[in-house]
Amino acid sequence: MAEVRAILVLLLLSVCRILALKLGSRNKNPVVLEYHSVELSCIIEDGLMTANPRIEWKKIRPGETSYVFFNNQVIGDLMNRADILSKPSLIIHNTTRTDSAIYRCEVADDVEKTVAEISINLVVQVKPVTPRCSVPKAVPVGKTAMLHCRENEGQPNSMYRWYRNSEPLPDNSKSNPKFVNSSFTFDPKTGTLVFSAVNKADTGPYYCIATNAAGSAKCDEQQLEVYDLNIAGIVCGALVVFLVLILIVLAICCAYRKGYFAKRKPNGKSYKTTSKPEGVNYLRTDDEGDFRHKSSFVI
Repeated sequence: MAEVRAILVLLLLSVCRILALKLGSRNKNPVVLEYHSVELSCIIEDGLMTANPRIEWKKIRPGETSYVFFNNQVIGDLMNRADILSKPSLIIHNTTRTDSAIYRCEVADDVEKTVAEISINLVVQVKPVTPRCSVPKAVPVGKTAMLHCRENEGQPNSMYRWYRNSEPLPDNSKSNPKFVNSSFTFDPKTGTLVFSAVNKADTGPYYCIATNAAGSAKCDEQQLEVYDLNIAGIVCGALVVFLVLILIVLAICCAYRKGYFAKRKPNGKSYKTTSKPEGVNYLRTDDEGDFRHKSSFVI
């Protein structure tokens, strides 16, 4: 009797597995270039008992889950950009970088009360933009020089390569006999090229190319000049300036001693108002425009 029950249980489980709703996909990890179309494949493989299953699509990003297909219509940020291609697959038109996410297809059979789901990981690749390149215009022999190349739009992140005279530079000058006379290192992830001590052979036009799986972009050429540092000329120039300063100081000292900078008295005549003599009265006549005086005698 126990054996019969075990057989019946196994048969029941087998039937349940056969009737279970099962989903599949032609591509669980689609990759598409930005502004192109992509299909999110969701296929009902087994167990569907109704002609009109309930279909839902959800977009899942870190810390955020939202519907993109619900109640038989496209909603959210895919509105007017997506369609149900063939139930329940979803096609997205004119993809953008913000469409990169995990999409979950959920199908429910209301007759058998079963639900199945499958996740699709969509990656939208973005071509690099023209990188920003920085090359010093002139560097003296033996000094350090740094060249920078960077862009922040490409997805996945760009890798970089510097070129001189249209020839790619290795990550390390010592790894290639062509650059044995140079001393530089290069990081293709950051785009920074560092010369520990430049020499005349490093003179030339430089440009950088940013590359990822979606494409590449190049900045304009920039010229790097390496010049000899004239130590003797610098010393002579410094001595000349020093001598000129000494002569100026001596000239100023001599001028002070000779009194050229002393405060001088004015040369013009100083007119003082004479005091009124005692016993003199000043009168002004109508006919004359000046003052006249007469003496008065005091007894």
